[in-house]
Amino acid sequence: MIREVISTEKTVKLLESNNTLVLVVDIDDNKTTIKRDVEKSFGVKVEKVNTLITSKGEKKAYVKLTSEFKASEVAQKIGIL
Repeated sequence: MIREVISTEKTVKLLESNNTLVLVVDIDDNKTTIKRDVEKSFGVKVEKVNTLITSKGEKKAYVKLTSEFKASEVAQKIGIL
């Protein structure tokens, strides 16, 4: 389950240069469930998902979209940009 979309200077650069969204997700989610949730929630196709657990105990997901979808357009729809 997606908890929040991270909007910092670094994540905006990733969004623009790598077509990647950065999300905080449930600690129990795996890459497959994250991919399915993002595709269902935002109506896009996901190319790749990388995850990491922060020192705060949160799980971050770096979600790269396929070239046919623009992460910046998704960000505008959800109010980040």
